[in-house]
Amino acid sequence: MYLIEWGFWRMATQSESARKSLELEMTSAEKRANRDFYQSDLEEEIHFQTVSERPYARGPVFAFNEIFLEMRCGGSEEKRGLITLATLGGIAPAALISIIITIGFIWLDITDHETRSPITILTTLIMLSASATIIYLYSKYGVRLTRLEMLTSRHLLIRFNRKTQQVHLHRPSYCGGIVTFPWKTTGSTGIYPEDDSLSVGMRLGLVWHPSRTGLPHMEMAFVGKQGQGGSELRDEWEFIRRYMEEGPHAVPRPRLSTQLPSPIQAFSAQFEGLGRFFRKSSWLFKLALLMVWPAFVIIGTAHWVSLLLCWRPRWPKVIREAGLPGKPVPSPTTLSDYPPDIQERLLANADRWQLKPGKRPEKKPRKPRTPKKPKAFV
Repeated sequence: MYLIEWGFWRMATQSESARKSLELEMTSAEKRANRDFYQSDLEEEIHFQTVSERPYARGPVFAFNEIFLEMRCGGSEEKRGLITLATLGGIAPAALISIIITIGFIWLDITDHETRSPITILTTLIMLSASATIIYLYSKYGVRLTRLEMLTSRHLLIRFNRKTQQVHLHRPSYCGGIVTFPWKTTGSTGIYPEDDSLSVGMRLGLVWHPSRTGLPHMEMAFVGKQGQGGSELRDEWEFIRRYMEEGPHAVPRPRLSTQLPSPIQAFSAQFEGLGRFFRKSSWLFKLALLMVWPAFVIIGTAHWVSLLLCWRPRWPKVIREAGLPGKPVPSPTTLSDYPPDIQERLLANADRWQLKPGKRPEKKPRKPRTPKKPKAFV
């Protein structure tokens, strides 16, 4: 499911009216938080020093060689299948049944003159209106949601090319499209040991800030599986960092995954990040999970169906050949690579990512509250 990437791209290309209506609903604290980002924060998050002594790729890894490392990315892969289940189990049958019934009523009105009456004609018009409404609402609002996990690229991909020192993101156009960034502009969330307790269930996040890329918007990617703690995210970032900085010999060779629609990937995705939690949980919680196993089977099956209804993503030729002898180096993505209307919207939202100069001011320690004196009772 590409819900996070789709939502982030919609925010970056939001219209002026939609943005104003959103800001009216925000509190003053939320508005300050959105703009409370300093230059020093970015400098701390973008560095390429060692953060772990155990580089490890938890996968899925689709390619690993002397030229490039290719991994799956996506912020909500474990939720994939929910939209497929709602579409194929609810919306599609309702639309199909209403269309069949409507066609049946129309056919009877045309061929059976004896039973035709104002009531049957009115019923036909009602069914025709209902069917048309369902189709219209789905085509206008539902298709874009369906394509977040069906009839689209099977996976979001990230490719690290160590020969050209570039990073490539492969996404559908409605999630930002295919982009290229210099490796040295990449920021990572897998850096700080103090974030370990906050990283359970999170993925390794990579960010590219406009101040480094020259674009008017920020890009991000969530790499691999959900983590069970910050140490796993640091291990994965260290694996990527060493591969790009030192080469494939500096990291353990990962196990490669298939890009075919594997049912193993579909069912295992629901349990990403739960291994350590499951082992330490009580027997009562484990029993509760066993009782709801049919739900896991249904969602896992829907996940697999969504993979079957998608196609394998394919990189442009210039990226496929990048790093080979005599082949050109892909140009980093610039604003001119987007259509004119998208350029206009990206520029209109560029102020979202502006940095405040200098360092973040230190928080003033709160004064201890003076306990109130008890009232004397006369």
